[in-house]
Amino acid sequence: MSKEPLNTPAELPAEFDRWNWGAFLLNWIWGIGNSVFIALLMFVPLVNIVMIFVLGARGSRWAWRNRTWRDLDHFRSTQRKWAIAGFVVLGFFFLLTVGIVFLVQSVIKGSDAYQLTMEQLQSNPVVAEQLGDNIVAGWFVAGSISYSGGGTGEASLSIPVEGDLGSARAFSYSTLENGNWTVRQLNLTLDKGGSAIDVLRQ
Repeated sequence: MSKEPLNTPAELPAEFDRWNWGAFLLNWIWGIGNSVFIALLMFVPLVNIVMIFVLGARGSRWAWRNRTWRDLDHFRSTQRKWAIAGFVVLGFFFLLTVGIVFLVQSVIKGSDAYQLTMEQLQSNPVVAEQLGDNIVAGWFVAGSISYSGGGTGEASLSIPVEGDLGSARAFSYSTLENGNWTVRQLNLTLDKGGSAIDVLRQ
């Protein structure tokens, strides 16, 4: 017995065979919900990179064939709900990622290692000669800060900086001993010209 109700066509009409955002964004979850189990290939490394696009392109016709639908309106409404759910999930993870980035930036910029590095840059006459006055850090600072037992730790930071005359990127390595941070290495690479300056030797 055919699984399609008598009032639905065997093949999905061309106007409904369009890009499926629910399949693209929710992939294997959408696949289980729509009996498209080929979507489980999302768990295969490398294949999953291609599979999300295949699901987006062919998901509508696969869902139509693998599930029973009352009519085309039922199919369209259901796939629209999957698409909305996909964008909601995407928005949630986007906001979560932004929140984590802001939190990490706040922690790094509030650290003594970061503050000490900026003090070294702002007080160095050679850095002032290259970048000018009013040296400030850019928004995104990369790097890591780790702490060990006994009041020790280390920090590696990559800080975009700019002044009245130019911009550069500072790379610093600092260590924490007995509760005190010390900048061990501090190099400045100018954006214009790409020349490097060993700040601690200036």
